[in-house]
Amino acid sequence: MRASFLAIMLISLLGAGCGPRDAAPYARHQAVAQTMAQQVMIVDTHIDVPYRLQEEFEDITQATEKGDFDYPRAVRGGLNVPFMSIYIPAKYEREGGARELADTLIDMVEEIERRAPEKYGIVTNPEQAEKMMQEGRIGLAMGMENGAPIEGNLDNLKYFHRRGIRYITLTHSKANHISDSSYDEDRPWQGLSPFGKSLVKAMNDTGVMIDVSHVSDQAFYDVIGLTATPVIASHSSVRAFTPDWERNMDDDMIRTLADNGGVIQINFGSTFINRRAHAWSMDRKAKREAYLDEHDFDEDGEEATAFNEKYLERKPYPFAHLDDVLDNIDHVVDLVGIDHVGVGSDYDGVGDSLPVGLKDVSSYPNLIAGLLDRDYNEADIEKILSGNLMRIWREVENYAATH
Repeated sequence: MRASFLAIMLISLLGAGCGPRDAAPYARHQAVAQTMAQQVMIVDTHIDVPYRLQEEFEDITQATEKGDFDYPRAVRGGLNVPFMSIYIPAKYEREGGARELADTLIDMVEEIERRAPEKYGIVTNPEQAEKMMQEGRIGLAMGMENGAPIEGNLDNLKYFHRRGIRYITLTHSKANHISDSSYDEDRPWQGLSPFGKSLVKAMNDTGVMIDVSHVSDQAFYDVIGLTATPVIASHSSVRAFTPDWERNMDDDMIRTLADNGGVIQINFGSTFINRRAHAWSMDRKAKREAYLDEHDFDEDGEEATAFNEKYLERKPYPFAHLDDVLDNIDHVVDLVGIDHVGVGSDYDGVGDSLPVGLKDVSSYPNLIAGLLDRDYNEADIEKILSGNLMRIWREVENYAATH
């Protein structure tokens, strides 16, 4: 590791005691981690703020009572570039209105910048992101979660690129006109649709990163076989910790992703990173569905909400820990090296399932402290926090500029 502020601070902290894990995760590294969080670029590729505000508005230029993201907490955590998720629920594919909702959510992100230009600014390329960090503002990038707003028209891809979208998660919880979903038993395309295959090339040519989170395994391999640029999994984790759950990536997929030059951005949700939490969630889901089917209740009705609450009372949720996130990162690094892993927390998108030690955007210093505790050096940590994603972003931009 090169000589740096990190080495100097480590020397100054020799002899400092190590506090209890529950009080302050990896306490012996907290001072160094706090400093690093304010000096190293942190990019988080998936934060569900826009849809959260669509459902219940709060002014995130100030401290908020709810949610996982607001300006004061982001500053404390050192977050520089949160990718705002333009999330389109699967129902809009069949009911219509996907493009209109996407425009509404993008408008909302633009309004955040207008409301507090001294705090936030929209960024559409790596150079803008770096400039925003130098100015002490938070750079709001945007990724579209679910390609439904493309509506089978490549002109819409160009339109949303002009509006600032820099990655597209091809599908979400149900198959759409682009791709099969990992969540969906219905696999009409057995991977990508014919239009989805043409969209991959168009995204390469337009300079939009391809996001393989949520797609089926076969769709992932279809993408890899077609893309001319590295791809990202913007908010996925490691299937080795959640066996047989297709939403996460297995080791062969992670190797293939690395061969492509891509990156898996680790999701913080307990269900994604911890076997016990995942089993709890799957058990509740199965029992809720059986209950709703038996009584012919709507899955979105108050009976479903009441069932969830009673289940939680009987069987408390087994939250994961920061250590589980670190285990996922270690697994990827051990498998394919340091250049293919990053951070895609899914803050504001996974409800009350975030792990102990990583409860909101003020918590990135805890992640850094944990990485230090596991002997990652400064250069490695920079790659995990932003370097790997920024490399891919540049490669995608450069490809589009030359083709």
